[in-house]
Amino acid sequence: MQINEQYSKLADDATIEKTAEALKKNGISVLVAETGEEAKKKVLELLPEGSEVMDMTSMTLEAINIASEVNESRRFNSVRNKLNTMDQKTQGAEMRRLGAAPEWVVGSVHAVTEDGHLLIASATGSQLPAYAYAAEHVIWVISTQKIVKNIEEGLKRIHEYSFPLEDERALKAYGIHSGVNKILIVNKEFAPERITAILVKENLGF
Repeated sequence: MQINEQYSKLADDATIEKTAEALKKNGISVLVAETGEEAKKKVLELLPEGSEVMDMTSMTLEAINIASEVNESRRFNSVRNKLNTMDQKTQGAEMRRLGAAPEWVVGSVHAVTEDGHLLIASATGSQLPAYAYAAEHVIWVISTQKIVKNIEEGLKRIHEYSFPLEDERALKAYGIHSGVNKILIVNKEFAPERITAILVKENLGF
């Protein structure tokens, strides 16, 4: 599957500033980080000690090693740790509820537009309920390579860049293909300060 490498280029400062202002107008809080390490520090500053946190599967989060901080530091009440102790066959419904409505969720998106919209694609949709509504607080760590002109370009980025790379990863990791089966588009956030986007001036994830 061909990968469109134009979607791997980091945005310039003027585009980042324009995107940040548009996101703020759409109810999204915005922080800007120079590096992944700085973004990680900002995430940990936002998460209250002892809070319930779900870290979604994300190559961006993997790149900055958020999972170990959330799940191994004992500073937080890790939803993933709890899920790992449960039985999918007998506790599947409870597991879905826990993953869908954590107090805090940390993840990423696949595209963010210069006019302030965010797009997330998923094979199963497991992360989408928390992002769309059910989580009390959402933190997205977003490399500025994901900034695109508009929603149409965002969809192209998903299909021509994010999906081919994720499909390759899924095949190696799980032995199955991925899919762009469900897409969440966040146009505006109704609840003030519910969502924070951390824009990172470093190539992270895809």
